[in-house]
Amino acid sequence: MMNYKENSVLDFKTLRNLRQGRLESVLSERYQYNTSIEKGQRFLLQHVNSKLDLVIMYADMVGSTKMSMTLPTKKVVTIIKAFSHELSSVIESYGGFVLKYVGDAIIAFFPSGFNKYLICDRAYRCAKSMISTLRNDINPVFHKHGYPDLQIKIGMTEGESVVIQYGKDNSSQIDLIGYVMNVTAKITSITLPNAISVGGTFYSLLHPKTQSDFEILSLENKNWKYVDMHTQKPYTVFTTKNVSQ
Repeated sequence: MMNYKENSVLDFKTLRNLRQGRLESVLSERYQYNTSIEKGQRFLLQHVNSKLDLVIMYADMVGSTKMSMTLPTKKVVTIIKAFSHELSSVIESYGGFVLKYVGDAIIAFFPSGFNKYLICDRAYRCAKSMISTLRNDINPVFHKHGYPDLQIKIGMTEGESVVIQYGKDNSSQIDLIGYVMNVTAKITSITLPNAISVGGTFYSLLHPKTQSDFEILSLENKNWKYVDMHTQKPYTVFTTKNVSQ
């Protein structure tokens, strides 16, 4: 997987050919994915028992429950593995880290560092690239092999998370906990397919031109009880406009 470089010029046609070639090999059983969360765990190991400012991203596959009920198990497993690996590679190419895989969802983080504006912009561009990768790279290959088209919904917030390690030795699992993690999961759950939704703090850190991609997400009838920890007002959520299903 590639490391993100701010000034790098990505040859998207080459990346698409590589990704589709790899996916063709997976579907014909000539290649197996080797997806790992090791990079994210190594980063977090340096910050155990502390708080970090992070952008948290949830990327959730749409309709996996129905797939698991209607498709052969082997196809379901292949779909989830391909979804997880290919979109994780996009996350890493934008400087993000995969925290963990939860069923059909990828949970990732981007360290905020000293320039939160830059990181939020990068995370948003990453999310858009993930949707594009799914639509333009993965789905055409799936369609050719009789697999269903996939959709994704992505939620992101920015804020403080606690780094916790559950065991005593360095090989023990490391996780992130806190309010930001919880609200990101909820934001993702109310997001439409192929849309990106972000919390108010994240939105405020985007360039005004980028903010124009979004509109306020109506939270009526969604049992929304979250409060912005900075303003103590109801947590505002913004979602991308003109989503094509």
